[in-house]
Amino acid sequence: MYKIVGMDGRQYGPVSAEEIRRWITDHRVNAQTLVHLEGSADWKPLGSLPEFASELKMAPPLFAPPVADASRASNKIPAGICGILLGGLGIHKFILGYTGAGIIMLLVTVLTCGVAGVVIHLIGLIEGIIYLCKSDEEFVRIYVDGRKEWF
Repeated sequence: MYKIVGMDGRQYGPVSAEEIRRWITDHRVNAQTLVHLEGSADWKPLGSLPEFASELKMAPPLFAPPVADASRASNKIPAGICGILLGGLGIHKFILGYTGAGIIMLLVTVLTCGVAGVVIHLIGLIEGIIYLCKSDEEFVRIYVDGRKEWF
């Protein structure tokens, strides 16, 4: 008999080996799921138990592999360059999908006949430099996943 720690962090069991095999088939557990064998002193990953090795090889992973950060950071360079060159128009915001922030920058520049555009361009210049100085992973974490619109 076995006990397992589910994905919700709660313990389940005791359960039989057949029940665990069904859970593998149903994608409720994977090779990293912690298992405690009755009579054992410690918890082990399910993948380290030889009696489940064949089922785990046949079962697809529970989670899809993460998308490469390089493809998710594909807007980093265009946004950085547009921020530096056209910062007052907010084009770099539109490239990143921040429509509201882009409209604000564009309207401030246009409605003040370019007077406040100097300040807005300075903001765009700073943001463009910041974008280009970030690694791809950091850019994705902050601006793609974190959706940070300003600085």
